[in-house]
Amino acid sequence: MRIFAVIGLLLWAAAAGAAEPALDLTIGGETRHFTRDQLLARPDAATIEVAKDAVYGRAMTYRAVPVAGLIAGLTPPPDTVIEAVATDGYAAQLPVDLLLNSDPKLVIAWVAIEPADAPWPALPEKTVSAGPFYLVWSGDQAATVRSEQWPYQMAKLATQPSPAARWPELAVDPALPAADPIRSGQTLFVTQCLVCHKFSGAGSADIGPDLNRPMNPTQYLAPAALHALIRDPAAVRDWPDRKMQGFTPDQMSDREIDQVIAYLRHMAGRKS
Repeated sequence: MRIFAVIGLLLWAAAAGAAEPALDLTIGGETRHFTRDQLLARPDAATIEVAKDAVYGRAMTYRAVPVAGLIAGLTPPPDTVIEAVATDGYAAQLPVDLLLNSDPKLVIAWVAIEPADAPWPALPEKTVSAGPFYLVWSGDQAATVRSEQWPYQMAKLATQPSPAARWPELAVDPALPAADPIRSGQTLFVTQCLVCHKFSGAGSADIGPDLNRPMNPTQYLAPAALHALIRDPAAVRDWPDRKMQGFTPDQMSDREIDQVIAYLRHMAGRKS
């Protein structure tokens, strides 16, 4: 009997020690902490339909809370973004106005919450789901939100200085014309690439390698090979535990990939 009592006590301790998933929100230095149950119990929690989920690649239904509701009463400082940080080191830089929008004719940002008793399906090519917290978008223009602006397995949302102010290492030559494709490539790089990679030491993410130090990929890959690698890494070279999924034409056009490569090539000479 004593053995069973000890086993029962150990099981109870393990269950008690398993912390409930929680999301931290820090706006201008003020932090709010939300557990899964607290989010699901909020009066603004709703069941939403996402017609084309950028991560799952199909229609999905979620119980979710609008991001604008979580931020209500807090004022993001000027010239900031909201950084969404995931448990695996992914870090997306999200425009404040996009997250605070409440017009369904445009886009609405939601924190989707994975219920403990109804887990979501595993992500494509992965063994885990997007939960417990996943930033999703609804609204008439939800399809215009970039694929890398759908961060899953989120741990926190926090205001940060804009990438240009926070990381001057990302800056292109100021003499470049405003309409130069390299500048478009810089914008795309911050949105689509900096979420996983650092660049000359700049960036918050810790998933992929630095893309400018010690060598820029344009210094050891032919343009066609680099283009193919961005489009579909496994088509160029596969490796164990590969995390990069590549980008479909819907996520990044060939022209946009070429703009990112133009930015990388330009920045290869600006490492100092």
